[in-house]
Amino acid sequence: MKIAIDVRRLADFGVGTYIRNLVRTLYRKDQRNQYVLLGDPEAVGEIGERPENFTCIAAPGPDNSLRHQFRMYMLLRERRVDLLHVPHSTLPLRLPCRYVVTVHDLADHLFPTENGFRRTIGTYLTRRALARASRIIAVSRATRLDLTGFFGIPQAKIEVVHNAIDERFRRRCTFEEKKLVLERYGVNYPFALYAGNVKRQKNLARMIEAFAVLKGKLRQHPVYADLKLIVIGDELSKHADLRRTVVKTRIQNDVRFLGFVPVEVLRVFYSAAEVFVFPSLYEGFGLPPLEAMAQGTPAVVSNVSSLPEVVGNAAMLVNPDNIFDIARGIERVLLDPEARRLLHERGLEQVRRFSWDWSVERVLEIYQQAVADQQ
Repeated sequence: MKIAIDVRRLADFGVGTYIRNLVRTLYRKDQRNQYVLLGDPEAVGEIGERPENFTCIAAPGPDNSLRHQFRMYMLLRERRVDLLHVPHSTLPLRLPCRYVVTVHDLADHLFPTENGFRRTIGTYLTRRALARASRIIAVSRATRLDLTGFFGIPQAKIEVVHNAIDERFRRRCTFEEKKLVLERYGVNYPFALYAGNVKRQKNLARMIEAFAVLKGKLRQHPVYADLKLIVIGDELSKHADLRRTVVKTRIQNDVRFLGFVPVEVLRVFYSAAEVFVFPSLYEGFGLPPLEAMAQGTPAVVSNVSSLPEVVGNAAMLVNPDNIFDIARGIERVLLDPEARRLLHERGLEQVRRFSWDWSVERVLEIYQQAVADQQ
C-alpha cells in the first residue's frame, strides 16, 4: 500500500504528540508499506531518522482554504496514494483516494466558541467528511459514543484505538533533575499540580475554588499548611475569569501559573507534585493523568467522559461539578497514606496498559481494511 499521513499539525500541543508518536512507531514497525508524509520536512526531521520507505513532501498549511485543499488533492493524485490518514479534525472536502480520520474529541462541537452560521457550516462539513471516511479511529469508547450521538455515525464504522503517553514521560526523574528544575522555578514548598490547556471545559475555576476550600482545612497542618497550586498551561493574563476567581477566593499567594514548559521540565513537575488534579468536564482521552501516574504521582480525576475509562481504579475519582467533592478527593490523597500507596501502585500498572506499539498495530490493520474495501 501507499499511505499518506497528513502531518501538517505536527507542532500542535495535543494532536502533534499523537502524530509524532504515530509516525515514530510506524518508522520502527512497518518496513513493507510505502508512506508519504505531507507537511513541513524540517519538523518531520525532528521525529528521527526516516526509513527508506518513508518520504516527506512539503504541503500547504493546516488550514482548509480552497487553495490549500486543491494543492493537497493534486499532491495525493500525483503520487497515486491508496489511502490518506488524517490524524486531526481539519478534514478535507474532496480527495482522490480513500481516507481514515482520527477523532480525538468533539470539544469544538460540544463546547463551541462560535455561534450562528459559522458553527452550522462547521458542523455540516465535519459530518459530511466523517460520513465519507472509510474508517474513523476514536481514541476512546467515550469518543465513539459521542460520534454516534452527535453525528449519527454507525458504531460499526468507528474503531477504538487508545492513545498512550509519550515515551519521554516513562523515564523516572533523578534527584539531581528535580533539584535543578525546582530551584530554577523557585519551588521550595509542597504543591498540587494541574497540566493542560486552559479551555472552558477544563473546569479550572472550580478547581481553584476547591483548592481554596482545601487551604482552609489545612491552615494548621504541619506539612501542608504551605501547600500551593501550580497550573502549567496558558498564562493567567490570557484568562481574566480565572484571575477573578483567584482574587475572589483570596488565594493569590497560593496559586502559580507557569505557562507552557518543555517536556523535560513538565516531567519533573509531575514527579515532584504531591498530587495531580484533573477536574475536566470533558476529555476525548486525557493523557495528563497517565503522564503523572508514570512518575508515581497519585491523581484526582473527574468521574465523567472518557476519564474513568482511561484511569480505571488507579485514580481518585470525583464529581467535577462539586467543588467540595474535588477538595475532599485532594485531601484524602494528601492525608491518607494507604490511599496514596494504592494509587501509586495502581497508577504505574495502569500506564502499562497503554502502548504505542499496540495502538499502531491496530492502526495498521485499519489501513489494510480500508484499502481492501475498495478492491
